[in-house]
Amino acid sequence: MKIVAFLALMASPLAAEVYELRTYTANEGKMEGVLARFRDHTTKILESHGMKNIGYWLTEGKSPKLVYLITHKDRETAKKNWKAFGADPKWKAAKTDSVKDGKLVKKVDSKFLTPTDFSKLK
Repeated sequence: MKIVAFLALMASPLAAEVYELRTYTANEGKMEGVLARFRDHTTKILESHGMKNIGYWLTEGKSPKLVYLITHKDRETAKKNWKAFGADPKWKAAKTDSVKDGKLVKKVDSKFLTPTDFSKLK
């Protein structure tokens, strides 16, 4: 079993804080657009809706994916955060502007994680 899948299974909806690991697969030739949208808009909008940015990475290889980690107070708050994010006029404008030359993202995967008792991220 992959470690991420294992950690996701261990996530508890009762935890005081949860981490969300998100992976974005860009459409062919669109990763720079995805990165620009996150750099210029998305990270700030996430924070404005209670989501704390922890880190952003690109996977290595021919078709890199954007992987990032954010935190929410709890799972219920995560639902509310994402709903507010999706309705945010700043997000809608950034998304509309960024897809003028075609859709950027092919697929988004999300997993909720809870740190172990020996993790530095608690």
